[in-house]
Amino acid sequence: MTLFVPQNLFPTFIEEFSLTREEVSLTVRNTLLFAAFLSPISGILIDKVGVTVVMRIGIIIMALTYSFYPFASSIETLYRLHILMAAGLVMSGLGPNVILVSNWFKKHRGKVVGMVIASSSLGGATLPLLISPIVNNPEWGWRWGFGLLSICFWIFAVIPVYKVIRPSPESMGLHPDGNQETQVDGSEILTGQPIEEKDRTRFKDALFSRALFCLGIGSACLWFAIQGLNSQIRIFFELDVGFTAQQSVLLFSIIYWFSFIGKFSFGALSDRLPKRTVLFISSCVLFIGSLLLFEVSGNELILTKNTMQLSLFTIFFGLGFGGSFSMIQLVAVETFGKQYLGRVLGIISMVDGLAAAGATQLLAAMADDASGSYLQAFGLVAMVTLLGIINVFFIKPIKIKSKSIQDLS
Repeated sequence: MTLFVPQNLFPTFIEEFSLTREEVSLTVRNTLLFAAFLSPISGILIDKVGVTVVMRIGIIIMALTYSFYPFASSIETLYRLHILMAAGLVMSGLGPNVILVSNWFKKHRGKVVGMVIASSSLGGATLPLLISPIVNNPEWGWRWGFGLLSICFWIFAVIPVYKVIRPSPESMGLHPDGNQETQVDGSEILTGQPIEEKDRTRFKDALFSRALFCLGIGSACLWFAIQGLNSQIRIFFELDVGFTAQQSVLLFSIIYWFSFIGKFSFGALSDRLPKRTVLFISSCVLFIGSLLLFEVSGNELILTKNTMQLSLFTIFFGLGFGGSFSMIQLVAVETFGKQYLGRVLGIISMVDGLAAAGATQLLAAMADDASGSYLQAFGLVAMVTLLGIINVFFIKPIKIKSKSIQDLS
């Protein structure tokens, strides 16, 4: 609802508020930009007070923001609401959920993280289709559609976070993966516990490591491609290719259906192969998807309007998007362990958010400057994706010295 639904409403916002592509893109840009700067703070809070406390605060911020969203009377109001969404997103979004699930699972972590992350794609695949008849009905419109989703959010998000979710299996007298005995090492300490002074030195080593630098650059490139295309593709389908609103929504949803498949499939594959290898494979699929937006006409490279090729684009890009999205988080766990995962993910999320925010505004501005053509903008996406693939080769786990069981007690 924070990223996927507003982006799907961009053509409607352009018409209602008389906006350019760059102006409408500033809504989601604000969310990504402020989320980038708030992510490290969220990571520190998670390490200090625990993931469930932070998630509960964030989920309330989200619910209140969604409730006010349908009543926005100007684009300026939407800009402000998207800033509030950023605070809720970093406190209850991807990073906290990965940390929470990582506490509950060890052996099957890849599968379960893939399942949890895949749920966001399931939202992108279903929510725009769910409200499409309402949004495209002149008697109702996007306000009623988003209002319906905000009611659902209170029921299906707020209530479970407060009534169902627990921080760890130990809090319920259980063990990770349901095992009766679990080996504990320094890399598997639950987040939310105090970090001793010698652990701060380890975090400093990780902070200045080549692994974090390459993972940050690589994931930023992938996020640039993912968010850049996702923010503009709905506009491209409807205003440039000439699809109807319903056809555009359907193609937009296909991306997220295959993203759902990609997140779970690549997550399961990562339980059998090194997660960096799986990240490389998914990034290559993403790159192939970005290339499917182009075709050669004569001696000229142009953006395709072929329905079959665009359908293939949604499949490949969706699979690569889903796999890369989930693997970035799992590679972080594999590379750095869980001792200071909140802080590491906070840093990575900050870099990713800045790249995504920049892509959202830059691609829209490039299209406006090119009289509405996304040729150069989508070409930039393909090149940046290739750069992200190259960075994956340089990611190697850092070694963390294990503590004895007595030290952990």
